[in-house]
Amino acid sequence: MKRLLLSLALLLVSATSLAAVEGEEVSYSANGTTLKGWLAYDGLAMGKRPAVLVVHEWWGHNAYARKRANMLAKLGYVALAVDMYGDGKQANHPGDAGKFAAEVSKNKPLTKVRFEAAMKLLRDDARVDGTKLAAIGYCFGGGVVLNMAREGEDLRGVASFHGGLTTDMPAQKGQVKAQVRVFTGADDKMIPAAQVSAFKQEMEKAGVNYQVVVYPGAMHAFTNPDADELGKKFNMPVAYNAAADKDSWAQLQVFLADVLK
Repeated sequence: MKRLLLSLALLLVSATSLAAVEGEEVSYSANGTTLKGWLAYDGLAMGKRPAVLVVHEWWGHNAYARKRANMLAKLGYVALAVDMYGDGKQANHPGDAGKFAAEVSKNKPLTKVRFEAAMKLLRDDARVDGTKLAAIGYCFGGGVVLNMAREGEDLRGVASFHGGLTTDMPAQKGQVKAQVRVFTGADDKMIPAAQVSAFKQEMEKAGVNYQVVVYPGAMHAFTNPDADELGKKFNMPVAYNAAADKDSWAQLQVFLADVLK
């Protein structure tokens, strides 16, 4: 088994080293609102391939979301860093970020139509196998992808990184099509242990194929290297955790390879 895993790892390294990642800004719309995303892909790859939506943190569609899309493209996926706020809107202060996030998250029809517009853009892309879609999200985006799974969107898998786990519309048995992975920090004051426990109970009751990974010592936004600076600037309980970031990304790769095979 160890030899097999080593061989697979070497093949992955070889494949990603040959990838020619290309990215382009894309505009699409939902209910008359222009949405500005970032489409990343391997320009040397041939044929249709699986695709992944990347939903941004509460700061909005920014360089971090694009970075993750590019990383997925290097792995061989077509990745779309979506725009949930509209017109590529970004926040520079937590007050604005919270306002923007609330405007979307409290309006479930709006969230759904904007997410589905991004799904359509990916499915219509000539490089994409439209039967093989997944979604990942960070912070605000983690909550978005989990809610889309709860609503039964046609996704093979969703993964949330330090995303909100609460909902007023719990998953129902037989409705969730996606497999679910949650990566969260044990020291995340925004996602306390009680919230994690309630989420697990929800998933169990609904019969969802899920897994929750809790990282000891990790705080909110643990995957984002900019979290330390933002935490100091705005006195927020956020911090980067290199070990948790590395492990969660490694686990995501295994997860995507499984659900999108």
